[in-house]
Amino acid sequence: MKIVIASKNPVKINAVLKSFQACFTERLISVPVSVPSGVSDQPMDEDETLQGAINRVLQARMKQPGADFYVGIEGGVSLHHDRLFAFAWIVVVNSDFESHARTATFELPPEIRTLIFSGMELGDADDQVFKKQNSKQQNGAVGLLTSDRVTRETLYQQAVLLALIPFINRQLYLNKELE
Repeated sequence: MKIVIASKNPVKINAVLKSFQACFTERLISVPVSVPSGVSDQPMDEDETLQGAINRVLQARMKQPGADFYVGIEGGVSLHHDRLFAFAWIVVVNSDFESHARTATFELPPEIRTLIFSGMELGDADDQVFKKQNSKQQNGAVGLLTSDRVTRETLYQQAVLLALIPFINRQLYLNKELE
């Protein structure tokens, strides 16, 4: 089973592979590709973040046609009642279906919120506040804030699993008779 992952970030690749391994017994071949999201470097709301994940899948499909699955992951932030929350959207596509799922949401500290509103990406803000380097390809904001009780990979992994629900329950989602 060939899976094109619309990222070369090892966190995203590992999350996708672990999720697919939990759902399918076929041998997996992953093809990570670097593709643009077509949205802001730091998406600032739900719609823009979801559009980024969709765009990544579309770009990956054009770059690597003929795969069994395409997966796009886009992280974003959203302001609610003067509090800034982080999350990601996951899009999984095959020849039959497109599925969306979202990670859990968590609140970002005021110092990181200020840096993001000054134009910084979340990963760069995390690195500055926590004095790290390239945390977005490691444990991410959620890992830094939870002392790795939840990492960026485990956060994404759960959401990828949720996005796979229609593919492991195909008959229910394609309105075909149950066998």
